[in-house]
Amino acid sequence: MPKMRLRAGDKVMVIAGKDAGKVSRVEKVFPRENKVLVEGVNTVKKHQKPRGATMQGGIIDKDMPIDASNVMPMCDECGPTRVGYRIDEKGKHRVCRKCGGVL
Repeated sequence: MPKMRLRAGDKVMVIAGKDAGKVSRVEKVFPRENKVLVEGVNTVKKHQKPRGATMQGGIIDKDMPIDASNVMPMCDECGPTRVGYRIDEKGKHRVCRKCGGVL
């Protein structure tokens, strides 16, 4: 299984699917399934049944996970880029493959 190079909070661009071109943040990462939950992307309508006295039923919009291969990390200077690693005395850092800046 390939290593997951994305972290929660990363700024990513969707490169495939119905939401291609959207730029948003990663909310949650599912490394075992190789999926990420990106806010505002892959939104589906879910019919929800009322549960108890406080929970209201109806149709809600819910973001669903998408495959990690369909998103690309965004560098602040370069835009969409691949992830590299640099090791120095402070530790291991994820870096932009285009400009070398820390992601």
